[in-house]
Amino acid sequence: MFHEHGWILKRAALSAERPALIDVHSETSWTYTDLKNRILRWASFFRAQGFEKGERIAVYSPNSPELFAVLFACELQGIIYVPLNWRLSRFELQGLLEDCTPTLVLFHDDFENGMEGLTVKNAISLSVIETVLEPINWQSSVAHKRSDTWMIIYTGGTTGVPKGVMLSYNAVNWNALNTVMSWGLSGRDTTINYMPLFHTGGLNALCIPLLMAGGTVVVGHQFEPTEALKATDKYEATISLFVPTMYQLMTGTDYFRQSAFPSMDVFLSGGAPCPQTVYHAFHKKGLRFKEGYGLTEAGPNNFFIPPEMAAHKVGSVGKPMMFNEIQVLDAHGNHCATGEIGELYVKGPHVFTGYWNKPTETEEAFQDGWLRTGDLAKIDEDGDAYIVGRRKDMIITGGENVYPQEVEQCLITCAGIKEAAVVGTEDGKWGEKVVAFLTVEEDCTLDHKVLIEHCKGFLASYKIPKQFIILPELPKTHVGKIDKNELLRMA
Repeated sequence: MFHEHGWILKRAALSAERPALIDVHSETSWTYTDLKNRILRWASFFRAQGFEKGERIAVYSPNSPELFAVLFACELQGIIYVPLNWRLSRFELQGLLEDCTPTLVLFHDDFENGMEGLTVKNAISLSVIETVLEPINWQSSVAHKRSDTWMIIYTGGTTGVPKGVMLSYNAVNWNALNTVMSWGLSGRDTTINYMPLFHTGGLNALCIPLLMAGGTVVVGHQFEPTEALKATDKYEATISLFVPTMYQLMTGTDYFRQSAFPSMDVFLSGGAPCPQTVYHAFHKKGLRFKEGYGLTEAGPNNFFIPPEMAAHKVGSVGKPMMFNEIQVLDAHGNHCATGEIGELYVKGPHVFTGYWNKPTETEEAFQDGWLRTGDLAKIDEDGDAYIVGRRKDMIITGGENVYPQEVEQCLITCAGIKEAAVVGTEDGKWGEKVVAFLTVEEDCTLDHKVLIEHCKGFLASYKIPKQFIILPELPKTHVGKIDKNELLRMA
């Protein structure tokens, strides 16, 4: 009944009556036995439809426990799972569908209207599973290799057209094993997940590792800060991942100020650099908080830092996990000295196979077997890493390097500023000039002189923005990151 990739069925046998998945909104709860039965129904449906190994099934749905059943059924049948970003326009969605050419699109009933105008080979509602009988003696006859692709996750497209990242069974499972071991996850752990399940942070950062460990995944759909915090207490969550913009909203709620969150071991932040003001809000309440680092092409988990150390080394992501390696190289390919900034490279079995239908981009992503992340980092004397920013975001003004994250961390500490994002624009005199986009508290007025004086206390003169632009709201990507491409267009 079990083949080497079907660990979810083994987990179901070991943790049969423990809760596997809970839906925040409907409060539906699945035990691991319930999850196994749902997986086998989907696997039987796929086999009955004659779907073959390597074919793609795309899913167009908001967050739901059902997506995990489909995901693991695809694994058992050797089918490639492709979650679609439901926030994209129809034009953008059509582009993804034409790229991955799925045999079937499974859609949520609420999204049926969104399917109109899309050209697909075949489309069926996810509710079709209600008509499928549970198999009595299901057994997979599909031959698997560890290198076979399990899922294609499309990048956010902040660096251009979205690319389909091919993640093999090896990559997904090693990321999960590495996370369980390095982070000390177990069946006692519960996570609240509002991260979109079309994104690697939603699927692979905590959800799949926790299911491997026998823990509980509580699935939320449309993020609302008070709801997410209440769910944290209601379901006695121990570890959860949110992006910085979510944390900024959460720390501003009455519920955050009132609750002690007694069950929580640690709050994790990822997806973008986290403002120090968020760190301070958690530390003030005595709550453990830390940042992680990852990317769709690698894991996404790559580092571990004990929460106690994170409180003293604000902004550090710690040391590489058990089964992956890192190095930081300068522009000439030499290893950077302690504290020197260079590009981060990663290596390990959790790294992706390549970009779907993009052999040139795949080749460019690797150098001597190492994945080039495009992120800038530095390593301190203890071997702990700090992510400084994206290589493409670095600003060169008057021959000096400016890292936007450093300027943003300075600005966010200025009274009245809610969010800050820094970009570089062309300048005839300096090559590039530093431009800051801000959102401010209601009824707050900040003039140019006040902002300059604040920056002078923290930054060298060449790092201080030459222009400050205040907006009602900063543009965001579909996963909650500040969209710097849009800011550059505005600038």
